[in-house]
Amino acid sequence: MKKVFSRPKSLKRAPFHYCPGCGHSLLHRIIGEVIDEMNLQERIIGIPPAGCAVLAYFYFDIDMGEASHGRGAALATGMKRALPDRVVFTYQGDGDIAAIGTAETIHAASRGENFSTIFVNNGVYGMTGGQMAPTTILGQNTTTSPGGREERRDGFPVNLSEMLAVAKGSAYIERTAVNSPANILKTKKAIAKAFRVQMEGYGFSLIEVLSPCPTNWKMEPVEACKWIDEVMAVHFPLGVLKDITGDKKDAH
Repeated sequence: MKKVFSRPKSLKRAPFHYCPGCGHSLLHRIIGEVIDEMNLQERIIGIPPAGCAVLAYFYFDIDMGEASHGRGAALATGMKRALPDRVVFTYQGDGDIAAIGTAETIHAASRGENFSTIFVNNGVYGMTGGQMAPTTILGQNTTTSPGGREERRDGFPVNLSEMLAVAKGSAYIERTAVNSPANILKTKKAIAKAFRVQMEGYGFSLIEVLSPCPTNWKMEPVEACKWIDEVMAVHFPLGVLKDITGDKKDAH
């Protein structure tokens, strides 16, 4: 019998610690598949964040470097400049990249630093108890906005990808999701393109991924996946926000 599905070689045989229904485990597998298919295991460097994915180095069988909270772009800049032949990517949650890490990320994009970022947006601070994050949408309940986020009190959610798309050094920005098989395939294609954009020297690339967090959203996993389509993606529309490569064959 032909084997058509197996564990990516670039993932270790270690059980994930993520909650049931969490999108991080899906994303880890997607990234592992891309690394294998692009034959990058021996030349790629991953930089995990503070937050739910802080232990990502337990799962990826590649070179990894841990960044301080929000400083993934700074570490990636140093890594890529010192080792320009390597493929470097940061893996960051919304609390990491869109709060404490905004300065590092925006300036890296403005400079056109040639690395890739995978930005996991689940709208809350997942690891520390589900507090309101920069990406929490208006009306969303969290432990620190129990009546829902209010614009007059809490401000508007940060659309980081749109901000980065106007940076002159950014090359490729796309927003995807991991709440359905179709969206998972689009996410995989986008991550592979981000790595190619880097390998071809175009500059900064970022893939924002809308990801379910059933535990902190107080939802069942199926409900959380539907909520991404029906609510979250209305505020954070899926699609390509910037692509300077002109590579039409990658269009979804």
